[in-house]
Amino acid sequence: MSKLPGWLGRFGSELTELGARLEERRERAAADDDPLGVTGAADAAPDDPGQVPAPPTYAPSVAAKPDPVAAIPWGMRVAAEAGWRLLVLAGTLWVLMQVISAVQLVVLAFSAALLVTAMLQPTVVRLKRYGLPHGLATAVTAVLGFVVIGLVGWFVVWQVMENLDTLSDRVRDGIDELKRWLLDSPFHVTESQINDIAKNLNDTIGTNTEEITSAGLQGVTFMVEFLTGLLLAMFSTLFLLYDGRRIWEWSLKLVPAQARPGVAGAGPRAWRTLTAYVRGTVLVALIDAIFIGLGLYFLNVPLAVPLAVFIFLFAFIPLLGAVVSGALAVVVALVTEGVFTALMVLVVVLAVQQIEGHILQPFILGRAVRVHPLAVVLAVATGGLVAGMGGAVVAVPLVAVVNTVVGYLRSYATPAPVGGQHGATALGVAPTPPPAAPPPVADEPGAEPAPPAGRGPEGEPPEK
Repeated sequence: MSKLPGWLGRFGSELTELGARLEERRERAAADDDPLGVTGAADAAPDDPGQVPAPPTYAPSVAAKPDPVAAIPWGMRVAAEAGWRLLVLAGTLWVLMQVISAVQLVVLAFSAALLVTAMLQPTVVRLKRYGLPHGLATAVTAVLGFVVIGLVGWFVVWQVMENLDTLSDRVRDGIDELKRWLLDSPFHVTESQINDIAKNLNDTIGTNTEEITSAGLQGVTFMVEFLTGLLLAMFSTLFLLYDGRRIWEWSLKLVPAQARPGVAGAGPRAWRTLTAYVRGTVLVALIDAIFIGLGLYFLNVPLAVPLAVFIFLFAFIPLLGAVVSGALAVVVALVTEGVFTALMVLVVVLAVQQIEGHILQPFILGRAVRVHPLAVVLAVATGGLVAGMGGAVVAVPLVAVVNTVVGYLRSYATPAPVGGQHGATALGVAPTPPPAAPPPVADEPGAEPAPPAGRGPEGEPPEK
């Protein structure tokens, strides 16, 4: 009996060892049936269902593929991002140009009305300060402006018709003098060559009678369109002078609400730029016309006053207008008074234009409407290609206004530095906070809202 417990202990240990061996064989068999280790990985999977299980230890290592976006060079990604945005802008500009071309007469008439309104609007403000009602001040300004423009046009036509016979006689005499000068010149021009040129001109005119008639019909169509545009510009000017404030407030409603405060601040600055450009250009053109006209008068050139009026009108076309009007004065002097007088007229025109370009324009127009000469050339060329002479006239003021608006919007979107701005120019470029409620607006189109109570005209605290 004493050997029974020892035997039972050895039997229990053998059973335990046998159970361990069976468990080991069972695990080995399960591993043989699941060589990828899915069961073990599933048993060992964490609670997060989105986590990818780790590969087994015997699996070969495979390098992960890079992100396709990271595989593209940085410069190519920047070019692609900028490219599709440029395509969208180009498409928008193309559609806009097609619309403008379709309604070109209306656009040019309204642009001319804006320019005339910018010139006449300060007169309305002065008349209202003298006590005239708004409607009466608008009517008086518009009537006086239209009457002055009409009288200038009538005077030019009257002067041309009055001097037409004398001018034709002097042109014939000038042509004969020019012919004699060419015969005596060192260019070795013979009389037969001059006669051949005259005969070719006569033959060209005789064989192209149909084209000349067609050009005359086109001229009639142009006059009809011109009169239509003139009437439309007059009505637009009248309503802009009278109801410019409501038109501007209605235009602001078309702007998205988030961009409305910035546009509301840019509008008055754009209007001030346009007003300064128009008034400065009128003053510079008037000075050019007076001094060049006096030079033509003292040189005894016929049609001196009509030529001065043409010089005034062509001054509204930057660069190109001065060249055309000066060339016209020189040609008239050449065919009527001879080579010496034409050279003297050329000297007078060049001297006045140099004084205008280097002294008058920088002093009168100032920095508010200063545009780079390259931008002026490109703007005039583009405006002339798109809409002819009218496009060339409105191109430069459009560029000046766009420059002012872009500069203001850029400063408006730039956050102010910590600690505030200092210096005399800080208030001029600081963003304008949006008003809490629509404040009253001045009478001119695009007028700036009145500053809040207790603040100066630019939003700064009043001086103590």
